[in-house]
Amino acid sequence: MTFLRLLSQTKLYWGLIAIFLIGVLSSPVTSSGRNIFLSSGNLLDVLRQVSTTGLVATGMTAVILTGGIDLSVGSLMAICSVVCAMLLTVPGETPAVFLGIPAVGLASLLIGAVVVRFIFVNIEKTRSGIANIRDVHLDRMRGTLLPAVGGVILCALVLSFLLPQVQTKFGVLGVLLVASAVGLLFGAINGAIIVVGRLQPFIVTLAMMVTALGIARLTAGQNNAVLPVYTGSNATADFDVLRQLVFGIVPMPGIFFIAAIILYSVVLRFTPFGRYVYAIGGNEEAARLSGINAGRVKIVTYAISGLLAGIAAVLYVAQYRQGKPDAGAGLELDAIAAVVIGGTSLMGGRGSLAGTFCGVLIFGLLSNILQLHNINSNLQLVLKGVIIIGTVLVQERNAYDVLAHLRLTSRRPAQRETAAEERASRETLSLTMGGKEE
Repeated sequence: MTFLRLLSQTKLYWGLIAIFLIGVLSSPVTSSGRNIFLSSGNLLDVLRQVSTTGLVATGMTAVILTGGIDLSVGSLMAICSVVCAMLLTVPGETPAVFLGIPAVGLASLLIGAVVVRFIFVNIEKTRSGIANIRDVHLDRMRGTLLPAVGGVILCALVLSFLLPQVQTKFGVLGVLLVASAVGLLFGAINGAIIVVGRLQPFIVTLAMMVTALGIARLTAGQNNAVLPVYTGSNATADFDVLRQLVFGIVPMPGIFFIAAIILYSVVLRFTPFGRYVYAIGGNEEAARLSGINAGRVKIVTYAISGLLAGIAAVLYVAQYRQGKPDAGAGLELDAIAAVVIGGTSLMGGRGSLAGTFCGVLIFGLLSNILQLHNINSNLQLVLKGVIIIGTVLVQERNAYDVLAHLRLTSRRPAQRETAAEERASRETLSLTMGGKEE
């Protein structure tokens, strides 16, 4: 492996290291000579600030891997933050309840049905000795009716836990469940419209972005209303646990972000669902012909994207103690930029969540460096845009092509190998013809 090929394959990590070193070397210092960038408070703030974008980017990565895109995550986060803030401040008398309870019911129904069906499939797999779970066929009773009953039972149990709290107060778990369920519901609607209507994800999620923003403003009662969350009740005081440091080191939002990255990475790397995601992004028609239910996989990826946007909304409300309809303004662009910087192809089928993790950190460190130097916010946007364009150019055309175009290196190894094979073929043909070339 040549040095340039190794450099090309690890360019993302080198980029993260380079940004970090630039931050260290260019950081202003305090009167006592301490490096502000390297201070624990500053680095923890970076992790805290990127966690919201990171959660959304985690869901966005799987969506882009399937060849889609989700422009509605910012508005979904906004509507979930409004629901979260209203449940905390005016429990039992808020329009958010009428939005949250159906979402929780549907989420419980779907999860219950999937769990019950999974149980029956594995029982049948063990009984029949069939190795491949896709070859297991269930009758209508065990495949549809009983899972539906299981979903209804789970729905009733969840609502029986939440409804009494509606009359008094919402605890941390209740708010987290309701806000996440609202995000899951809108994400699933996105996926269902894209699959059933056979529409472009860009159009559907763009329409959902506008729709969800309107619903958020209607729910809040007025345009761009800020819903402050005070810590006067036990519920909101308990809610402050989401702002604290775990073991006095890592902020709670960072724990959610890292946990989401690890769990989703395991799912994408080691489960059939993850392989289906990459297969659909690589060639959807080929994946469909090989027996993969591409529509179901795509709906699940959009639903998970909405779910993570809901969790990000809860963390946002915990951090800023307020919810508002413009809470997620521009968040979808930051998430897409982090995913692209992380090496995931916008064409789908290529990328990883490890790359997204690095992309989110690069984006966060870059913003922090610019803020430490008091760079104008508008100029920050310009610089970020230039960096994103440069990153996409390098990734889509590959580092070898860019360096070769700049005459900093020769052709790519694969091209050199092809040229060598062509040269050997011509020499063989020349020998066959008695040394006479055409």
